[in-house]
Amino acid sequence: MLDEAFAVPGTRLRFGWDSIIGLVPWAGDLVTALMGSAIIVSSYRIGVPRIVLLRMLLNVAIDLAIGLVPFFGDIADVFWKSNTRNMALLEAHAARGRTASRGDWLFVAGILGAVLALAILPLVLFLWLVAALAGS
Repeated sequence: MLDEAFAVPGTRLRFGWDSIIGLVPWAGDLVTALMGSAIIVSSYRIGVPRIVLLRMLLNVAIDLAIGLVPFFGDIADVFWKSNTRNMALLEAHAARGRTASRGDWLFVAGILGAVLALAILPLVLFLWLVAALAGS
């Protein structure tokens, strides 16, 4: 219901309550992130591997971050379906008792690497600016 409750007639495009509630600035995205967290709680209770739970959390965090961008975030929210992704992860890991896959680890490592790079980038730019100004 959160990601695919409604269809755009004549297209294969679907959207859900996440996109609609997300139109309310800040609060809507926070509410939908909390609603999407119910899937993660259920996954934890079922015993889904921790790395998969982290991947689910990152899906919700990306959805929240995307949704915070005015207008463009609301459009992108239609395409980044974190709840659908998380349900697929839950079904894959709970039904068969499957362990975490290499893709789960790569996804988490990639997101953490991107966050680390974004955290380091301002420091590198600052040091470059200081070096450039000192050399002038």
